[in-house]
Amino acid sequence: SGSMAFRSHFGSSSLPRIFSSLCGKVPTMAASKPMRALVVLAAVGAVDAFVPGSAPRIAGPEARMGLAAPRLQEPPAAESPAADGWQSWAASVLGAAAALGLAVGVLGVPAPAKAITAEQFSQLTYAQVKGSGLANRCPTVESNGTSIPVKPGARMTNMCFEPKSFAVEAETDGGKKEFVTTKLMTRQTYTLAFIDGPLTTNPITFKEEDGMDHQPTTVKLPNAEYVPFLFTVKSLLAKGEGSEFKPGFTWGGEFEVPSYRTGGFLDPKGRGMYSGYDQAVALPALQADGKGGQEELFKESNKVFDIGKGAIEMEVNKVNAELGEIGGVFVSKQPSDTDMGAKAPKTILMKGIFYGKVV
Repeated sequence: SGSMAFRSHFGSSSLPRIFSSLCGKVPTMAASKPMRALVVLAAVGAVDAFVPGSAPRIAGPEARMGLAAPRLQEPPAAESPAADGWQSWAASVLGAAAALGLAVGVLGVPAPAKAITAEQFSQLTYAQVKGSGLANRCPTVESNGTSIPVKPGARMTNMCFEPKSFAVEAETDGGKKEFVTTKLMTRQTYTLAFIDGPLTTNPITFKEEDGMDHQPTTVKLPNAEYVPFLFTVKSLLAKGEGSEFKPGFTWGGEFEVPSYRTGGFLDPKGRGMYSGYDQAVALPALQADGKGGQEELFKESNKVFDIGKGAIEMEVNKVNAELGEIGGVFVSKQPSDTDMGAKAPKTILMKGIFYGKVV
């Protein structure tokens, strides 16, 4: 047996010491029972790896049915004993490290951040929020009551928009333009939050005035093309028929989409809108020869700050009359980046959830 060979080689008192050393190299969570069980398995695996010349085991149908499994022939002894020594030592170390790495990976992977209510979020400190992913989540609403009336002088505060899916209109294999799913390349920094503005009633009208109302975002198409855009609801003017928020209430409107980059941006050739070079080296000659491609070169060199238009539709599905909170889903459509006028924009379609508080 591997354990008997291990004791004869290292002594009977070595196993507790090695087990303690393995536990000492695992984080504090190793004190839990599941972690200790995995460490014990790792130690047993390391014991078998330290025994040279042990026959490999067969885990086939015969073994599972309780039949005697045949033993493989032992491999011939290597010509160099030194090579066997370092190979068995390396195998033991790698086996123990792999087992311990699996144990820490299974038990130590943090779960995705779950959305919490605004009241719970307000009780957290900066250190508790940092690195948790909660800063990129919109608060949830606990249903309480049936409606929230909009009174004169009311405001919408702490409004939040969290996209859940991103689609880009692109040409498919058949030559048709369709919205295709994309892969989000931006990290947890794409949610709009703390948006504020006045509310009026009959019809309910919201005018966005302040807040984190834009976030640079990038997605990747199935053909590996990157599509940057500025996710925004800047200057949103949303309207909906009625005088109160309640489940099923729909409202929406248009907003402005500023340029993804500002005038101070310089492209790889040092060209900008109000700074940098007017043209890149060798381009003046290309523009003066009178041949085709002049319009493309002109757009690349003459940067503009494009402002597009977007539209959003929202539907309320939860209200908390006691706290004045509303929550629901939204669908937003807006143009992508134009590289400051050099490219035609693509259409971005986003779906997600929103939150707001009426005060």
